[in-house]
Amino acid sequence: MKNMDKRMQFLPEELQNAIPRMRLIGADTQRYEVKTARKALPESIPETISAFANRDGGTIILGLEEKNNFSTVSDFDADRIHDALLRIGSDFTPPCRLEIERYPFEDGEIVVAVVEPAPLDQRPCFITRKGLRYGAYIRTGDGDKRLTDYEIDRLWEFHQHPAFDRQPVCEASMSDLDASILDAIVERNREITPRVFGKMDRNEILLRLGAIAPDSSGKFVPTLAGLLVAGTYPQQFFPRLNITFTVYPGVTKAQVDGIRYIDTQPVNGSIPEMMMSSLELLRKHMNKGALIQGALRRDVTDYPILACREAIINALQHRDYSPDGLGSQVQINLFADRLEILNPGGLYGAASFNSLPRGISATRNTRLSQLLEYTPYVEEDGTSGYVIENRGTGLQQIEQELKDALMPQADLKDYVSAFQITFFKRRLSEDERQEKSWINFEAALLAELKKRGSMSVAAIMESSGFTRNTVSARLRSLRERGVIEGIEKAKSPKQRYRLTGKDPN
Repeated sequence: MKNMDKRMQFLPEELQNAIPRMRLIGADTQRYEVKTARKALPESIPETISAFANRDGGTIILGLEEKNNFSTVSDFDADRIHDALLRIGSDFTPPCRLEIERYPFEDGEIVVAVVEPAPLDQRPCFITRKGLRYGAYIRTGDGDKRLTDYEIDRLWEFHQHPAFDRQPVCEASMSDLDASILDAIVERNREITPRVFGKMDRNEILLRLGAIAPDSSGKFVPTLAGLLVAGTYPQQFFPRLNITFTVYPGVTKAQVDGIRYIDTQPVNGSIPEMMMSSLELLRKHMNKGALIQGALRRDVTDYPILACREAIINALQHRDYSPDGLGSQVQINLFADRLEILNPGGLYGAASFNSLPRGISATRNTRLSQLLEYTPYVEEDGTSGYVIENRGTGLQQIEQELKDALMPQADLKDYVSAFQITFFKRRLSEDERQEKSWINFEAALLAELKKRGSMSVAAIMESSGFTRNTVSARLRSLRERGVIEGIEKAKSPKQRYRLTGKDPN
């Protein structure tokens, strides 16, 4: 250990941690790329620089050989590599300035280049000679992937705020909106901003809020935001602006015993209606148990309902509503071990994994988000509120709900083209495990007795793995219910048990 410390003493702390970790896993990581680069920069280096710049930045280590347990390269020309890195930054649009350092390492030398994230309003950073469509990359796992046209368009949204939710839906009319919801939105704004909206007429307020807009003839029609918030059936005009809810029998989408899925159905309607229907489907397919905290018993489900609510509304509120995104739906996938909620369009603007826990909010769809703040919604407990708060606290509430349920934190993934949140299924409490074991034990025992005719306590213990006390207690319960009976006398050491024929239920 002392020799290892001595060999790494000149490295920054993050490299002292990163190199042993890569040696342990035998591969690069999301934030680190290692190249041999004996006499010249590898051809793939520009791709890696672009990929790091278009995400959260990263570090390139030159002079180590990945296939040889990340050992130093004997004929590594650090001077030439260092000079080449100094020049390469001008090969990008926008230019990418690297922080370059040389370090003695073990029995050689390495060159390290730190790539900072490109400013949001200058992304995507691309290799100039290849052009935007063929020279822009993104980091995925330990590799670099060329950005698709769709991903490039999503990054370009950072240059000028998207306004897709404000666009008029000229095929629709005011009759396609629920008047009671519009009235509630109008009254809410008159209540909280009386100086502005107090004397303004209904349509003028809805126009200012972006719920309606004039078409080419001057007639008021719903905007996309207005249709999603108050539409009676938005999918009449945008069939894929819905949710696909699917329950899979296993931990992947593959078939289990010939069964592809347990339930699958589209969830349609306005955003409040889709949220309500999705939560009802989740309740239907989730187990309910209990947490004992002191003297109190609290009912809990596989996934906290309030956390699910926040994740679903987040997906509907922040998804991509650009023309390219109108063909993709939000997905709710319930597996045997987890719940995944996936929406088109990655994190927007200032929102990032680092900022999300602090409640920093960045909104792709500003009009839609504003309208949802004023849209009434009846909570699960019957209290009235509004669909969202729009204060950037959604993830914080999810974290708190999971913490209160003694569950692991959610896993977040940003793919530029999509955003996914994954909840991991709640583990059963000791009481629930015991109860489930009893149920499984009883069913298995009755099936075994039916097959064998009779069994001794020792045989039941061997088959079930339970202790004598546990088996005896369960047999006593079955005898008292008249489901089984002993063949020998009560105290006989040769006692065996058989079914009476009585229904156990």
